[in-house]
Amino acid sequence: MKAYLCVLCCIWSLFIFSQTEQFTIHNIAMNNDKPHFGLSILPDHNILVTSYLLNKNGKIKTYLGNGIYTIYKGIKSENGNIENIEPLLIDSKEDISHITSACISSDAKTLYVTTNYTNRKNRPKEDFKETNFHIETAEYISGIGWTNFKVLSFCKPRYSYAHPSISKDGKTLYFSSEGHEGMGGYDIFETTFEEDKWTDPENLGYPVNSPDDDVFFVLSADGKNAYLSSVKEGGYGMQDIYTIIPFEKKRNKKF
Repeated sequence: MKAYLCVLCCIWSLFIFSQTEQFTIHNIAMNNDKPHFGLSILPDHNILVTSYLLNKNGKIKTYLGNGIYTIYKGIKSENGNIENIEPLLIDSKEDISHITSACISSDAKTLYVTTNYTNRKNRPKEDFKETNFHIETAEYISGIGWTNFKVLSFCKPRYSYAHPSISKDGKTLYFSSEGHEGMGGYDIFETTFEEDKWTDPENLGYPVNSPDDDVFFVLSADGKNAYLSSVKEGGYGMQDIYTIIPFEKKRNKKF
C-alpha cells in the first residue's frame, strides 16, 4: 500500500509541478562546478553574478577553509549566455574581498555590496558575530575601479544585512535583514535617501514578508512589479521565487 501511495504521489507531483510550454529553461555556458548566484542586470545590460574568487592558477581562494566569494561582470549575448566574464574591477588599495551580492545604480556611479568585516580595517570595536554581513557603497573612478568603500549608516554590527537592490531613481534601497523589528528570519526592509542620509529602515510587512527568510528583493525596471525569494504557504518547498504585481509600498507596508 505504501509503495502504491508513493507512486501516486510521484505522478501527482510531476503533473502539478511540470513546466508549461510557455517557456523553457536552459543551463547557460558560463556554468561549471563552482556556484553562481545573485545575478543582477545592469542598465547597460551587462550582468553581475557572484562566484568564488580564484587565484592565478584557477584555484579557489579560501579563508579558514572556506571559499571566498566575489562579484564578476559579464556581457549578455543575443542567445542568452553570459560572456567576457571577469572580476569586477576594485581598487587594489581596498581591503574588501568577500562579497556575496551586489547592485549598481542606474547612473553607474554607485556600487552597493554585501560583505563582512573579515580582515578589514573598518572592523567594529564592539562585539558582533563574525558571520554577520553588512552593506557598503563605493564610487567608480576611471583607471582605478570601485573605491572609497563605506558602511551604510543604518548597518549595526549586531545585525546582519544583505542583498541590496537600488531603485531606478537611486532614492530607495531595499535589502534583507534579521535585525530591527521583523516578522521572523530575514525580512525585506527599505530605506530612502533624504537630506544626504539614509533614513531608518522600515519593514515592508505582510504580505511581502513572512515568518521565514525573505531575501533577494528586486524591483522591475519600471518599478511596478517586484520579485523576491521566500518560503511562503502554498509554495513548492524551501525558497521559491515570487512576484508582487503591482508593487504598492503603502499597501504592503502594514506591519
